[in-house]
Amino acid sequence: MTQFTLYGPALSTYVRTVRMVLAETNTPYDLKPVDIFSDRDPAYLAKNPFGKVPTLEIDGEALYETCAIVEYLDTVAGDRAFTPTDAMGQARMRQIMAIVDSYLYAPAIGTITIQRLIVPSQGGQPDEAAVAAATPKVKTALEAIEAIAPCSPYLLGEAITLADFYLLPIMVYLSKTPELAAATSQTPKLKDWWASLSQRPSLLAVIA
Repeated sequence: MTQFTLYGPALSTYVRTVRMVLAETNTPYDLKPVDIFSDRDPAYLAKNPFGKVPTLEIDGEALYETCAIVEYLDTVAGDRAFTPTDAMGQARMRQIMAIVDSYLYAPAIGTITIQRLIVPSQGGQPDEAAVAAATPKVKTALEAIEAIAPCSPYLLGEAITLADFYLLPIMVYLSKTPELAAATSQTPKLKDWWASLSQRPSLLAVIA
């Protein structure tokens, strides 16, 4: 049996994305924590020279970059169940994943989540200017997804895809901040999608 070891902190959105795919495919794995707030040790950098998370080790062979990991798992463990069969559907899925990577993650997690949730938990005061600057960027990214996603009931239609697993962990954190209302003020489909998918068992399992 293939041995899977996932490296990364349980609180990471990208780690949660991979863990959701592992849960949805009933794939056993070991989770090894990585401290994202400190310098990476040489052993981890030998697996991922960029020091980012997650990294998936497959029988001792390291694979990094979340998009590569989830597509690999969808192929070997999911029988491509989480990838649309049509070319446009596949393109839209990867488009949404790219929007999350390039335009949503940094303002939503790197700024709003850090300032609203992490900084206060450590006794600090949020940088309100940074939050105010980040909110329109999150709004633009979510509205871009809204424009191309039918959300009926999943982002790309009747079947859940890797795009859903990419966006859901971001929404978990945004939903804990007051900025969610402004960011989703023009995305009624995404609001309904989140209300439904926020109770997905695989998501609840990884955020427990």
